[in-house]
Amino acid sequence: MQITLLKSKIHRVTVTHAELDYEGSCAIDQALMEQAHIVPFEQLHIYNVSNGERFTTYAIAAERGSGTIGVNGAAAHKAAAGDLLIICTYAALQQSEAAQFQPALLYVDGENRVTHSSHGHLAAA
Repeated sequence: MQITLLKSKIHRVTVTHAELDYEGSCAIDQALMEQAHIVPFEQLHIYNVSNGERFTTYAIAAERGSGTIGVNGAAAHKAAAGDLLIICTYAALQQSEAAQFQPALLYVDGENRVTHSSHGHLAAA
């Protein structure tokens, strides 16, 4: 049996811009993506702490070290510059893998710089 677990979380990032007239997606500082084990075009679940909105989109890489969190396209109706978001990804794992799996958790400051983290992984069997 497969179960779905949290794969990664970037906790309380600040939206740097929301751009309605864009193809879609969420732009995330490439360094944050790598630390959170998020790959370009991966599905994202986004929870807006500021207004309660919850939505799904996909990741694109923004300039490394920029601190960018940009919400684009239709999702720009659900977030504005300055909003706090929780960005999550999930993975389907065999139940036998789940006991060894740990998600990658990133916590950031007001400028989207990592303050602390827990780097998850799937332990070798």
